[in-house]
Amino acid sequence: MSTATLSGRVGRRAARGAATVVRNWLLFAILVVGWEFAARAGGSKFFPPPTEIAAAAAKLWFTGPASHLFLTDAVFDNVFPSLGRTLGGWALAAVAGIVLGVLLGRSATAMDYLGPLFAFFRSIPPPTLIPVFAVLFGLSSGMQIGSIIFGAVWPVLLNTVDGVRSVDQVKVETARSFRTPKGYWVGMVVLPAAAPKIFAGLRVSLSISLLLMVVSELVGAYHGIGRSLMNAQQDFDFPTMWSWLVLLGILGYAFNTIFLAAERRVLAWQPTRLGRD
Repeated sequence: MSTATLSGRVGRRAARGAATVVRNWLLFAILVVGWEFAARAGGSKFFPPPTEIAAAAAKLWFTGPASHLFLTDAVFDNVFPSLGRTLGGWALAAVAGIVLGVLLGRSATAMDYLGPLFAFFRSIPPPTLIPVFAVLFGLSSGMQIGSIIFGAVWPVLLNTVDGVRSVDQVKVETARSFRTPKGYWVGMVVLPAAAPKIFAGLRVSLSISLLLMVVSELVGAYHGIGRSLMNAQQDFDFPTMWSWLVLLGILGYAFNTIFLAAERRVLAWQPTRLGRD
């Protein structure tokens, strides 16, 4: 591939990316403006306009001292702990799901025995088990993290099993004929081949982790985003309540954007991705 052709592809990708960003944010701006006019026309205290929500959010999170980068105690006491629980629970679920998925996927019979058991447990809505985790761990971060792990592990585990089982049989036979060490085989052949499905499971589990963080904090936490959201609702402080809701939307968007960027970078070697203009 010539330098000119490569530069042309890079330029086209950059132009398409810029156009997509402008289109998406233009649509978002139109929706916000429409929300503003509709909320002011309706006059309902339950649906404050975005300008009122933004003012409440700025007061809630960005009126702290300069030494703390103007962040308030609400950020340090509620937002950061919730982020820690979300990402910590998701990371543990990811490790457990990938490790177990590789082991089970390489076994010829393991899923025949464990498949029905997994189907049973993954059919149980994770929020219904929050009282169980509360009994086991008390009203602590352990309860929230346990709830997140239980709900987030299944997409990673099952996608990993499916990805490992779909490894090209030619690669399997080649590795056997060369007597490739198992560690090298798993790290250099199995995981790269299963990576697209593993990343699909990780992306789904990240969204589940954010959702379960909020639900677990609504039920059994003394601080955090979910508890703050509940307190604002009970105090009929609707601009603050909507501020927390908007923050959750921003976090979900940020998580998804960062994850997709990492996925594109890690899976850039795939022929289907290399072939795109």
